[in-house]
Amino acid sequence: MLPVETFIQLGDRRFAYRDFGGPGPPVLALHGHFGRSRIFAPLATALDGHYRVVALDLRGHGLSDHGGDFTPEAYVRDAAELLRTLDLAPAAVLGHSMGGAIAYLLAAHHPELVSALLVADMTVLNVEPETYPVLDVSRWPRRTATREELAAAIEAHGIPDAGYFMESAAEFADGWGLLFDTDEMMASQRALTGDFSAAWAASSQPALLLRGADSFLLTPGTARRMADDRAHTELVEIPRSGHWLYADAPTAFAQAVRTFLDRTHGS
Repeated sequence: MLPVETFIQLGDRRFAYRDFGGPGPPVLALHGHFGRSRIFAPLATALDGHYRVVALDLRGHGLSDHGGDFTPEAYVRDAAELLRTLDLAPAAVLGHSMGGAIAYLLAAHHPELVSALLVADMTVLNVEPETYPVLDVSRWPRRTATREELAAAIEAHGIPDAGYFMESAAEFADGWGLLFDTDEMMASQRALTGDFSAAWAASSQPALLLRGADSFLLTPGTARRMADDRAHTELVEIPRSGHWLYADAPTAFAQAVRTFLDRTHGS
């Protein structure tokens, strides 16, 4: 069963998170841009009885508060404060896409909080022409009459499948819309552009780098270089999956995560 969101005050804002429970060592899960904590429910189910997955709605996402600073440093502060407040540290930290960058920045700046690092399909070269780091959502609709119209409007902006974004769809008093603010997401994406190679190599915890075989974000060459440039890093490619590898190949994804955690983070 999907646990309901729990709310917690961290600094000057309220955050939502889901604690999937369990007796095992803690795993903090961080979603990517436009996501929310519920995307990690299948992984938490696969790890049930072995690891306690705690997934955070990052600032401006899901049911967490909007407004303020959307720099990588702000996201890192939030994750660090959550780990301290819930007394989860040291925890394994798993991040997908933007959440992966927050995870490896957290490991570099707060090594005492992170026992193991898992990065799912995130690059250190988040710049053109390596990839296209900013998805223009500035003209996406604020409200539509129905959920189906919202999905169709998103797909009309060149998105082949709106499913990932529709995880953040909600019904408001004036119609259907997305829980994230498009202006905030544009600012957040721009703040995350750049070369993060130095930060990636600055930590030394055991790390698993997961790449979707058909990823549009993490190229094979950059993935190999990331594994070579950072000590104690294992690279695993998930077949028949793209950027959203946890959804495209959930069994293989969970197995790779579980195998790594058993070796590095198990009780």
